[in-house]
Amino acid sequence: MAAGKGTRMKSDLPKGLHEVAGLPMVRLIAEAVRAAGVERPIVVVGHRGDLVRASLGDAHFDFVEQSDQKGTGHAAMMAMPLLAGFEGPVLVVPGDAPLITSETLARLIDDMRSQSAQAAMATFVTVEPQGYGRIVRGADGSVEAIVEDRDATPEQRKILEVNPAVYCFQAGVLRETLPALRNDNSQGEYYLTDVVSAIRKSGGKVYATVFDDPDEFMGVNDRWQLAEASRVMRLRVLRSHAVNGVTIVDPSSTYVGADVVIEPDVILQPMTTVSGKTRIAAGSMVGPNSWVKDSVIGSNCQVFMSHVDQVVMEDGSRCGPFSNLRPGTRLGPDVKIGNFVEIKNSQIGGSTAVSHLSYIGDAMVGESTNIGAGTITCNYDGFEKNRTEIGSGAFIGSNSTIIAPRTIGDGAVVAAGSVVTIDVPGDALAIGRSKQENKEEWASRWRERKQESHEPSKT
Repeated sequence: MAAGKGTRMKSDLPKGLHEVAGLPMVRLIAEAVRAAGVERPIVVVGHRGDLVRASLGDAHFDFVEQSDQKGTGHAAMMAMPLLAGFEGPVLVVPGDAPLITSETLARLIDDMRSQSAQAAMATFVTVEPQGYGRIVRGADGSVEAIVEDRDATPEQRKILEVNPAVYCFQAGVLRETLPALRNDNSQGEYYLTDVVSAIRKSGGKVYATVFDDPDEFMGVNDRWQLAEASRVMRLRVLRSHAVNGVTIVDPSSTYVGADVVIEPDVILQPMTTVSGKTRIAAGSMVGPNSWVKDSVIGSNCQVFMSHVDQVVMEDGSRCGPFSNLRPGTRLGPDVKIGNFVEIKNSQIGGSTAVSHLSYIGDAMVGESTNIGAGTITCNYDGFEKNRTEIGSGAFIGSNSTIIAPRTIGDGAVVAAGSVVTIDVPGDALAIGRSKQENKEEWASRWRERKQESHEPSKT
């Protein structure tokens, strides 16, 4: 159920699209539902539902619209036409509880079947039950009813077992009970919790499992709760990687997105963020003070104090400190990108070095080429981006400026300080600088003149 606007989030973005560990909450929940074995996920959308649809994609989900938010029971009613003729288990999960796991959802399905119940639900015990519906149990320990916090009596508010609104129902039971729900309560809403009471009144069975980890059912209603959920998810993700052989030097300052894939024997140094669809192969080290997004890092690579966005680094390549690798960059094997170097939309051949203070944009650079300090490819003419091609085995001297579009052949040498305005053939030497002229004793005469002009006048 992802129809809520999330007023307390103070955002025009639907609540379910706020991110936890780099993914929208609704996607985290939807993936947990699918992993639990659900064959037909149905997403109830409302405020900015088009954005929720776009986030999840239409290929694997059905969507229904809840244009007027009249409560959880009303949201379930909206989905029922899509369940016509279905008689199996139906999971009902809130769209703002991103920490729910597929194991918990699968257990609810198993509980309902093994206990021959009409419904199964999750509960947990907390010393701060405010805001949650209270679980009212009968003398035999079975669930009699769920009373919403705002409708509970003072005695019922003392109950510490609460309802996180995660259920599994028999489809036929929902089909029978939902039309009979009433909205004569303080909110004027149709509560899904009233289905539990209806099942009990008809002699049915509701089985409740008390789960030990309240964090799993943490709901997100404001930005602080979003931050708390992100903290829990972040540690969960880090622990999963550590158990699988990744060294995380400082978990308190390391952030890894839920979609990131990391092989064993990778080291994540402190103050490092890895997000998006990033993949890191064995033996590599990222950090400290690095940010990697949507990139592929090969084996035995190093990202040291650098920014890497939508980049491929092949085996043995390294960058940093203070490198900025921008989208479309591909580093071949054993490439070295050094301090204060920016690479954008360029392919750098194997064993090439761009070691200091350079900008390479929209370029193709061959293998075993050396790009000297301060080299710039002038790729933008004010209207278009132009390409530079530098061959293999070339040597580009320090402080060179290459005016694209330009081609520098294999084995060519560009003298330091050159401005390259014409193509350079292979194995040629390009010198694009003015001829140096030395004026003997000019400096001493210049200083004398300056000193005389600054002497105080005598009167």
